[in-house]
Amino acid sequence: MEAITVTAILRAKPGKAQDLREELIKVVEPSRNEPGCLEYILNESLEDPNTFVFYERWANAEAAQAHLDCEHYKEYRIATEKFIASRDVYRMQPVID
Repeated sequence: MEAITVTAILRAKPGKAQDLREELIKVVEPSRNEPGCLEYILNESLEDPNTFVFYERWANAEAAQAHLDCEHYKEYRIATEKFIASRDVYRMQPVID
């Protein structure tokens, strides 16, 4: 089974970028330590301080799903709910590897 790439684009509500940033940072290390995590990078936009992008690579679909089911991910979703204006998530596989 092929690796899964996930790109999640999160936009903070006005005035909530720093709060969101702090919560997003908390989920990075535990996610990187999950089985099947190949990459887990948090980026912030140079043009828009309210926009953050997770770039994730998982060994397979099962590892990606296990991430969504783990406790620290569920806690992150609850903690960030009040700071997020929008969330766009794209699950992808390489066209050419």
